[in-house]
Amino acid sequence: MYTKDNIFTRNQRINSFQLSKLHTFEVAARHASFSLAAEELAMTPSAISHRINKLEQELGIALFHRTHRKIALTEEGERIYHSLTRSLNELNQEILDVKSGDVSGGLTIYSRPSFAQCWLVPRLYEFNQRYPLIELKLLTGNENINFQGYGIDAAIYFDEGLPDKVWRQEIMSETIIPVCTQQYAQQHQLFNTPENLAKATLLHDNQAWDYNSHHDEWTVWATANQLPSIDHISSIAFDRSDLAVIAAMNHAGVAMGRYNLIKKRLDSGELVTPFPNSEVTCQQKYYLVTPSKKHSRKLALFIEWLMEPLRDNTPKNTPKF
Repeated sequence: MYTKDNIFTRNQRINSFQLSKLHTFEVAARHASFSLAAEELAMTPSAISHRINKLEQELGIALFHRTHRKIALTEEGERIYHSLTRSLNELNQEILDVKSGDVSGGLTIYSRPSFAQCWLVPRLYEFNQRYPLIELKLLTGNENINFQGYGIDAAIYFDEGLPDKVWRQEIMSETIIPVCTQQYAQQHQLFNTPENLAKATLLHDNQAWDYNSHHDEWTVWATANQLPSIDHISSIAFDRSDLAVIAAMNHAGVAMGRYNLIKKRLDSGELVTPFPNSEVTCQQKYYLVTPSKKHSRKLALFIEWLMEPLRDNTPKNTPKF
């Protein structure tokens, strides 16, 4: 049935006649039945079977296993069916986007967990109110993702630099400063006395710069403030900056806080900084990254919304203690 002459070669393209047959195939595969496909398409089961046979001959691929009472997709048929349904869904979404001005449908954002939890998520209500037809999906993680095949439209990183092959927008710079509760600072006599940190517990993001940053944040801060090494001080490590801050809010120790992520905690008094004016500017910055500089209308609106609170004349990353 599938001779060398009718195998679909690399240089051939699907034509309009095959597109109609692929639609028939999609319906038959979805129902796993020629009879049900015939009902949906207002055709006879034999016409459905004939059209599928013709498509298999043209492609040189067996799409279905056939028995007396039922059909089932072959392994190759499964691959083509999933690719076809994915393409149809994308086409349907594009049509909806065009009809609605490209501001509806899914938008997937990948972010560093701490930035998502402390900065992005608290603002999502406003985005949803403004663009209710955009279905936002937020994923988090510490690794730099490969955009190919993940369906991610944009990623938000905290990093020193990024590859030239991606489009990037700097969101904001960052400063770090130790924070804890008022109670903890008083209990350990920390106010304006950094040498008393030796009696405290240091809380830090173990993946601040990379997967094994250890207490690098504390080392950078201590060095910049001309303090002794903190290597011997008791510490607790986390894989997220916000978890260190939550631990500090529960009197577990002193966290190395990122100002943009803890500003509300400082303003509310949930946290205090026992060492005013000791903040240190990070080499790392927050970046929004996309695989291409060409953005959909949805993504362009998200980027515009994301940058709005950062466009006034007062730097958001400048602590005032």
